[in-house]
Parts: sequence; C-alpha cells; structure tokens
Amino acid sequence: MNKIPLKYARELRGLTQVEAAKLIGISVDTLSNYERGKSYPDIPILRKIEDVYGIPYSNLIFLPEDYDLTVNTL
Repeated sequence: MNKIPLKYARELRGLTQVEAAKLIGISVDTLSNYERGKSYPDIPILRKIEDVYGIPYSNLIFLPEDYDLTVNTL
C-alpha cells in the first residue's frame, strides 16, 4: 500500500472528523491538528488510529496534503 495522508485515510473509512475523533478517543481539534501537521500523536494514539482506520502507521503521512506546495525549497 502506498503512503497516504491522515485525512485521506479517515475519508477512506467514510468517517467525519467528529466520528473519527470519538472512535480514537481524542478531541476534534486534536485530530484536525494531526491532519494539518500542526501536532503529532503519541504511540498509544497512533495504535488507536491504526485500529480505527485499518491502516498501519508506516503507511500514514502526518503532513498536510499541500505540504510540498507550502515548504520553501531552495
């Protein structure tokens, strides 16, 4: 499986942020921050994300989808 952004992994499961956050046991704001690359989950939360989304951590990208467009490269 290719690596996919966290937001897309959630959408593949047909979950809203509210639904996913509840299943994972975190706030919607926290999940939003993970999806936007503003903060990153600790190991216990990563395990819950893997379980809820059915995707191993190694296949998830914790950066915004437009990361390469917003990073200033030389």
